[in-house]
Amino acid sequence: MLHCSKSKWGLGLTVTEINAALVPFWLLISGAAVLGAVIGSFLGATLARLPEQRSIVRGRSACDGCGRALTVGELIPVISWIALRGKCRTCGGSIGAWQLACELGGAAIAVGAVLFAREGHALAAMVLGWQLLLLAMLDMRHLWLPRLLVAWLAMSGIAVVLAETWRLQSLDPTVVSLAGGALGFGMLWLIARVYLKARGRDGMGAGDPPLLGAIGLWLGPLGVVEVMLGASIIGIAAAIVMLVSKRSIAADTALPLGTCLAATAWPLFLLQGPG
Repeated sequence: MLHCSKSKWGLGLTVTEINAALVPFWLLISGAAVLGAVIGSFLGATLARLPEQRSIVRGRSACDGCGRALTVGELIPVISWIALRGKCRTCGGSIGAWQLACELGGAAIAVGAVLFAREGHALAAMVLGWQLLLLAMLDMRHLWLPRLLVAWLAMSGIAVVLAETWRLQSLDPTVVSLAGGALGFGMLWLIARVYLKARGRDGMGAGDPPLLGAIGLWLGPLGVVEVMLGASIIGIAAAIVMLVSKRSIAADTALPLGTCLAATAWPLFLLQGPG
């Protein structure tokens, strides 16, 4: 029997109580992991196709080496990669670890959202996490942040905030979100302009200010400051690792700032939710 209780949604039952009553915990986690791995598989295909300007919705998945179309059994996320040991069974060509990383990352995001997101924000946390995962991978691998993907991130953030505005019957979430977007974009845009004027060359990718602006729509002004701090720490740690591994670092060495921003933004959303 379900007992009615006052929830922050103003309904009789909390989402947690409903989930506990209708779906066993292990099944919820397993389902989230499978869903996340499937989404991650799509993200991996997007990571491979988008830089080559190939369609991400048309055309069957095929081996990049021999071009053979993959069977259904070879498309099972994670399991097929492990079973094939990361190689095409026809030509022996390598199936990049990027694909496995996307699938595992997608699953981890879904499970993490179910376990740690604030009440009522698990789905939003998944949507944010999967978008940031793809952007982080693209920036890490190609130093590229497609503006269309950043625009989708911004629009989905606005949609979440508008839903929060309707739920609370207050414009405060919208105001905070817009302020965060303006601060995020403006902060990095100003830094990039000052650097360009002082050094005579670009010191930041063109996609970084819009990305932080989109993140700001999700997290608000305080979140923007926290993301910048976290990304700076990750960047410094990466530079130290490069030095320790005796990799050369010069003034013009490019580090994927977008990856650092994404890696910081998602955990923050789990902790605080929108704005």
